[in-house]
Amino acid sequence: MGQRMGMWMRAALLSCVLALLQVSAAQAEVLLQPDFDAKKFSGLWYVVSMVSDCKVFWGKKDHLLMSTREINATEEGNLSVHMEFPGADGCNQVDAEYLRTGSQGHFRVPALGYLDVRIVEMDYSSFAVVYIYKELEGAFSTMVQLYSELESGPQGERLG
Repeated sequence: MGQRMGMWMRAALLSCVLALLQVSAAQAEVLLQPDFDAKKFSGLWYVVSMVSDCKVFWGKKDHLLMSTREINATEEGNLSVHMEFPGADGCNQVDAEYLRTGSQGHFRVPALGYLDVRIVEMDYSSFAVVYIYKELEGAFSTMVQLYSELESGPQGERLG
């Protein structure tokens, strides 16, 4: 229990960092995870927190949280990502290819309008911070997401 609470305290701290990252993202270069390893990033991740300046996001944020990402690295250094989002009509699913842009941990996803996706920080075993700059409905926006490999919250409630 103590280890799980420690993890969630760290997640809460990272959520605060996410808010700061969002504010500063437009003013400075967003750094990448040093020595990013796409194969270690592969696996099932839960979106446990996010911030965004996107107006469309605010109308859909309840469905975006608690979503999952099944990530698989390709031989070319790209990521094949299967996303599932809970919705009023059941589970919505989206498959997308995250195309590497040159640097390890830096991608674009043309099919979703993601112009810039960066893996900012991660420990490969419990959390990842993902920065997304995108175009949606003619407007540009920034989103920062916190991924967790844990599937339960601090009191043991199931996230997915």
